[in-house]
Amino acid sequence: MDRFSLVLVWSLCLSLCMFSTPTSAQLKTNFYANICPNVESIVKSAVTKKFQQTFVTVPATIRLFFHDCFVQGCDASVIVASSGSNKAEKDHPDNLSLAGDGFDTVIKAKAAVDAVAQCRNKVSCADILALATRDAIVLSGGPSYPVELGRLDGLRSTSSSVNGKLPQPTFNVDQLTSMFRANGLDQTDMVALSGAHTVGFSHCSKFASRIQNPVDPTMSKTYAA
Repeated sequence: MDRFSLVLVWSLCLSLCMFSTPTSAQLKTNFYANICPNVESIVKSAVTKKFQQTFVTVPATIRLFFHDCFVQGCDASVIVASSGSNKAEKDHPDNLSLAGDGFDTVIKAKAAVDAVAQCRNKVSCADILALATRDAIVLSGGPSYPVELGRLDGLRSTSSSVNGKLPQPTFNVDQLTSMFRANGLDQTDMVALSGAHTVGFSHCSKFASRIQNPVDPTMSKTYAA
């Protein structure tokens, strides 16, 4: 299985993961048929324009979608800004490295959708992020797939809600398996999601200590080299 197929599997798994939410019965591919019938083409056009400006659009959008879905479900609460005394999800330490191009992709796609009178304030940011992720995968050379729509935007976003919800670079297989299982995903899904990193990059600070002297004894010597 090539890297893009792995990303596809991950995206589909995240969609399946949403079936456990209270709004799951509303999800369907033609949710906006009578509300904003051209929403997919509008989002695709906006994402394409952003992609032409920078390839970072791809890994940034994919990672943003994952960080959103693993905390409170795919509700776009990760893009909500902190205000007053409330520190939002995006300002949690685990989210500070989320690339601005991912947020910008959603913002520009949302603006494009709302520029159409029939669609204004009718399409959730959560659905736009889901569509943008699919479109980013396609633009990077991966396959297309249907996205079920009808998600509601989260009304609550707190930094504390992120605690313990995202996998850490220090996690072993058992810890990773447990976290993914808690989200309705098995080890095959976990490997597929990990494969999505091949279109992005990792920060050296997250793994440097494992490959410097002494090399982590649990790591393959060939891999570490």
